[in-house]
Amino acid sequence: MIPVLKKLSGLYSWYILVILTLGYLTAELGHFLVGVTSKSTAADVPYGDIACMLKEEILEAHFNLTYQFACESAMNQTSCEELIDDNGEQYCEWARNGLGIEYQILAGPSFIAVYTIGGVFLGIAADKYKRVPMLAVAVLVCGISVFLIGAAKSYWHLIVLRMVFAAGEAALNPMSTGVLSDIFPENLRGLVMSIFNWGIYGGIGLSFPVGRYISKWNLWDLGWRVAYYGSGIFAIIIGILTATTLREPERTAIGEEKEENDEASSGSKQKEQKKEENPWKVMISPRFVMLCIAASIRHTGGLCFAYNCDQFYRVVFPHIDLSGWLFFVTFVIGGVGVLAGGYASDKVVAGMGVRSRVIVLAISQLIATPFAFGSIYMGPVGSMITLAISYLFAEMWFGILFAVLVEIVPLAVRSAAIGVFLFVMNNVGGNLPILMEPMRKATSFSHSLAVFYAGAYLLSSILFAITALMMKKPKVTKPSDTEQNMSGVDNAAYANTEGQNNKVTESHYL
Repeated sequence: MIPVLKKLSGLYSWYILVILTLGYLTAELGHFLVGVTSKSTAADVPYGDIACMLKEEILEAHFNLTYQFACESAMNQTSCEELIDDNGEQYCEWARNGLGIEYQILAGPSFIAVYTIGGVFLGIAADKYKRVPMLAVAVLVCGISVFLIGAAKSYWHLIVLRMVFAAGEAALNPMSTGVLSDIFPENLRGLVMSIFNWGIYGGIGLSFPVGRYISKWNLWDLGWRVAYYGSGIFAIIIGILTATTLREPERTAIGEEKEENDEASSGSKQKEQKKEENPWKVMISPRFVMLCIAASIRHTGGLCFAYNCDQFYRVVFPHIDLSGWLFFVTFVIGGVGVLAGGYASDKVVAGMGVRSRVIVLAISQLIATPFAFGSIYMGPVGSMITLAISYLFAEMWFGILFAVLVEIVPLAVRSAAIGVFLFVMNNVGGNLPILMEPMRKATSFSHSLAVFYAGAYLLSSILFAITALMMKKPKVTKPSDTEQNMSGVDNAAYANTEGQNNKVTESHYL
């Protein structure tokens, strides 16, 4: 660790959180840029559907709804080019729109194929080897691959680099989650996991202004490529900081495992029985499996919206640039939601245990559902207002989810279990969005989003509620004459971190 950080050792844990969050944010920015730049990228690196569209210059100068409908009704190049205005000029163009099955494969399956498998193996490696060096390499891989995407000349270049990028990002969540759970105590864990996972919403939010406005500036005549060059360079800087300023924390038992270890300390027989237990069994337990299913459905809804929202609002509101609002909703409102969820679960868990976190998950997704439908079917203003409300509640889920995971999974397989969890969640959530394309063509863009985005929120809330019923009830211990009454508080001993390296106590920071 560099000298200045030694002098600020009391804040070093928070510095680690900032660096890991920025690494995750830059990776997620690279992950979701493809959805915003797809139309520009497809025109330069041919892929996807070709359709009749209103010319960009007409769209920006003086939008005409009649012209828009006329362009959309043209089914072939000939009929498209025959559409002319009163001055005899064409107002439509037959060009690539950035949608289609090739786009869906680029955005989803090509990424997920590597991300999910890599996450399992890297999670296992994280349980055996030092995580910080691997994290640094992972962020560097993300940065270099995103930078090279900006230099892509053909569709297969995009696919290969997208897969390389996925290999790097696969390490970030399981390894970072393990590091943070070793550093911070239970009374801050939900909030800390929420701050880290805000990197997702920060990345998604930044992808709108970076992908749209920087591309439009056409700096050095590079168009959309500058967005990838800049994002890649920033990620490389964060990777260097990770390698040079972060140190490996001591691994610590937490959550239910710590509680069970404390109980086992009362008898040698219980100790032996604890040692004989196979920690991998947690991954076939009903609650772990149910949590995987619920999270997979919720992830499907989130990815369907993230991959398609920019294209969707361009189609339904072609005369209005909503990228600024989308940035505000995802970056700011999503961030507030994820932090609020972590804070709320930290406060509730003291009285109700891990089960309370899952209850918060179920309630938040249920509240978000009707507003998610509103963001699809209302006008421009109504869509953005309902989207903001939906995001505020829906995005509570990610930080809480991983706080639950690290508390029900044994230390010996913590990163591996998270890798397996992500494998399942991303294979389902990452591949189901491809079904949107045939449904969009059979019905409409709005109806396909209603099913795969808003409908997924509703279904996940039901599944999270069922999962909550499977969680262990909090244990209430009777206070002794010599001990402080901590009845109803899970892992009370964990809150006292005095004398341990890299631990943060409530009295210093809350």
